[in-house]
Amino acid sequence: MLDRLNIVKQRFDEVSDLIIQPDIIADQKRYVQLNKEYKDLRVIVEKREEYKMLTDNIAEAEEIIEDGSDAEMVEMARMQLEEAREKLPALEEEIKYLLIPRDPEDAKNAMVEIRAGTGGDEASIFAGDLYRMYTKYCESRGWRVNVVDFNEGTSGGFKEIIFEVNGEDVYGTLKFEAGVHRVQRVPQTETQGRVHTSAATVMVLPEAEEFDVELDMGDVKIIRTTSTGPGGQSVNTTYSAIQLQHIPTGIEVRCQDEKSQHKNLEKALKVLRSRLYERELAKKQEEDAARRKSMVSSGDRSAKIRTYNYPQGRVTDHRIGLTLYDLQNIINGDIEKIVGELKLVENTEKLKEGDVL
Repeated sequence: MLDRLNIVKQRFDEVSDLIIQPDIIADQKRYVQLNKEYKDLRVIVEKREEYKMLTDNIAEAEEIIEDGSDAEMVEMARMQLEEAREKLPALEEEIKYLLIPRDPEDAKNAMVEIRAGTGGDEASIFAGDLYRMYTKYCESRGWRVNVVDFNEGTSGGFKEIIFEVNGEDVYGTLKFEAGVHRVQRVPQTETQGRVHTSAATVMVLPEAEEFDVELDMGDVKIIRTTSTGPGGQSVNTTYSAIQLQHIPTGIEVRCQDEKSQHKNLEKALKVLRSRLYERELAKKQEEDAARRKSMVSSGDRSAKIRTYNYPQGRVTDHRIGLTLYDLQNIINGDIEKIVGELKLVENTEKLKEGDVL
């Protein structure tokens, strides 16, 4: 293991030197990539120091015990040896996971799109519940959430809502939420008290930076319209809403959240870039999933991933067979345990494939 850690340390020293070079600083794309690599490698290098100290302590203690000339020193060495050997397996396990190469997309911000599926008004209400769950989770992580566009349901919630999330390692965490979410509960409109099943689809896209996607504005049709729905005096009076049509792919994006036409255009272009980028990424994810037979990141948007059962207070993630009887806290944003289990499964799959540095 130390040999692999020494290779990482060597690369860390190289990157540390590169990020202060004027020509690298001038190349924004390269500079951003190297900065991300520097942060990731620094964590491993710190663990290397910890690992090296433990193994040195073990070697030193074994030497003193073997010598045996000083009874007091031998006793202290035995205690040191026992303590170091207890700590070593957990540290080795932690380092193994750190040595799994990080997906470069994981550090990106994310675009999240929630759409009501089967279930009529109840599906829209559930889409609203999911939006609230994610905003509360993002707040707990210190991430910023900005709404890009939304279409409200007739009885509350949203037929669809698109929002961007900015922070550290956002996509790498939220990507596990992509897929079909089901809810089983008695709708507010149900008079007989019968449990209904409704669904909403969640899409999570890595936010594409300008140098990730070459967007030819000649391929983009820009339509300026008035805003619709609740929003105060400016609604239906100013042409601030923006609709984009990407002619080669047929992708359409709308943004009306800001009063400024310029800001709406900026947000809409961000969503369009992310959708174009995600098309390419989806192909890669499908290839990776086929190779790894991944349970947690197949890229299949139609896959049913989770059920929220209100009568039983139960949440089940079908990909890993995880069931938690903690629905109220989960729907209030406490999804950390689910995300943590999904990350663990993915990392374990990568380890089995020998996918390490």
